[in-house]
Amino acid sequence: MASKSPRQDDRSPSTAEPFNAFVHLQEAGLGNMMGLSTAWVEALSDMGAEVASFVAERIKEDVKTQHQILHCKNVTDLQHIQGQFIQKAMEQYQVETGKLLKMSTDAFAPPEDDKTD
Repeated sequence: MASKSPRQDDRSPSTAEPFNAFVHLQEAGLGNMMGLSTAWVEALSDMGAEVASFVAERIKEDVKTQHQILHCKNVTDLQHIQGQFIQKAMEQYQVETGKLLKMSTDAFAPPEDDKTD
């Protein structure tokens, strides 16, 4: 009867090896990452929807401004339209940055415990 040599067994990859990576991450201090998955994916989905909504609103503003530019009669009107466009864009980007910052801060904040006084 022929038996496998110890060298052949040493060369074959362990089936538990892929799972060891998770064990090493947990031991390194990352804890149980599985508990984060639902809340984190939900938060990322909300942020993605917010960005998509913002981009759609900005595209509407771009089209509106282009329409106004095509119908303006003089350079003074053109400058006024462009100035309003820039001002509104800056305000919208500032507000959106604040929203996304709050959403990301909330996503990474530890859950609040129910407090009873």
